[in-house]
Amino acid sequence: MGMRLVLAFSAVAALVLGGCTANYPAPVSERLSAKGGKSRARAVESDWRPKSYVVQKGDTLYSIALEHGFGYREVAEWNGIEDPNRILVGQELRLTPPADAVVTPLKPDGSGEAKPAGLVTQPKAVKQPYSEQAVAKAEKPAKTEEKPVEKPAPKADVSDKAETESPAGDDETMKWAWPSNGKVTTLFSEPGNKGVDIAGRLGQPVLASADGKVVYSGSGLRGYGKLIIIKHNKTYLSAYAHNSRLLVKEGQSVAKGQKIGEMGNSDADQVKLHFEIRRLGKPVDPLKYLPGDKS
Repeated sequence: MGMRLVLAFSAVAALVLGGCTANYPAPVSERLSAKGGKSRARAVESDWRPKSYVVQKGDTLYSIALEHGFGYREVAEWNGIEDPNRILVGQELRLTPPADAVVTPLKPDGSGEAKPAGLVTQPKAVKQPYSEQAVAKAEKPAKTEEKPVEKPAPKADVSDKAETESPAGDDETMKWAWPSNGKVTTLFSEPGNKGVDIAGRLGQPVLASADGKVVYSGSGLRGYGKLIIIKHNKTYLSAYAHNSRLLVKEGQSVAKGQKIGEMGNSDADQVKLHFEIRRLGKPVDPLKYLPGDKS
């Protein structure tokens, strides 16, 4: 009887141990690595950007904004810059929005009446000749007009605010699409190449890689030719260079897959699309974000 109990116990133990060593699926990153694929797990880095930047020789407002992950109009407004083409070497630019400033946005042509942050104008003092009446009037307390008590405005829904700040959804879980069809001829290799180059034909459609807002459309950045920059949320920008035609304007909202330009060779030696993804202003390898099937 005792031998039977021992054998039964051994059988149960073997079953339990066998269950503990069953082959469960490996984590996604491990499975991708095992198959030779690229792991899409990306470490979330903290915001490295300084609160201000001192203009160096060769800088433009456009390049400073791109390198720090902002639209140039944002930086212009924060610093009361009326003409984005006029900044001075040694000038210190703030890279954070002022908490209490009211500024006038730049006009579509880049001009405007932006005022320095925090500038408050007061009525000018008027001198009056000395007299007893003037002294009495000055010492008499001013009559204050009673204003009706206003009810506090309803608090904004937190979800609405989050959607406004991050129009493309969660910053780190965005789904990107290829900006054009074609062979990748040059890979990402910072500081050599801050994105990837995609070969194609003249006039080939260039598409928005994700939902966002156009923060630049022009040819003011040296080496990029006719360029489009889209801000997707607080974290990511994407850039599309060397276009032959620009089909979107600054301030325009675009959808993923929307045609925004046509491939060209502006400021380039051949027809191609130079495509960049920037996280908090820093270039990252687009191939780690784009789908493998170009869909």
